[in-house]
Amino acid sequence: MVIDPPDPWPRPAVSSAIFRGEQLLLVLRARPPYAGRWSLPGGRIKPGEGAREAALRELFEETGVTAQISGLAEIVDVIHTPKGVLSTHYVISVFFGTWLAGEPLAASDAADARFVPLRELADLSMTEGAASVIAKAWRLASCAVVAP
Repeated sequence: MVIDPPDPWPRPAVSSAIFRGEQLLLVLRARPPYAGRWSLPGGRIKPGEGAREAALRELFEETGVTAQISGLAEIVDVIHTPKGVLSTHYVISVFFGTWLAGEPLAASDAADARFVPLRELADLSMTEGAASVIAKAWRLASCAVVAP
């Protein structure tokens, strides 16, 4: 029996809004289409990998930081159609959580990684839609009760 390969899009991905006090961990994207823009650390989910596991892996790979995931903030579609042709479609599960250990050090596809005070986020050039997702994650993180 011949099975058609799956369509290449959409692809599952994750990102994480990780807070340390009133600071948020951000990465500066090094590759197109978001090169030069700040965003939440994240990336693709590998086959057979759980979404939370992928979020923690991507976080560590891009920044060297470990965190505790508290919950899911949002699910976001990132779709690019330059010249009317679909080139990218990711379905991103955006988690939120708290910093546990490590100081940010850019790696993988990040050009920079750092904790940014929440009051300074408006001064940064961020990926489209990031500000509203971050605001929602902050509200949820502020109310989250983490089980032992």
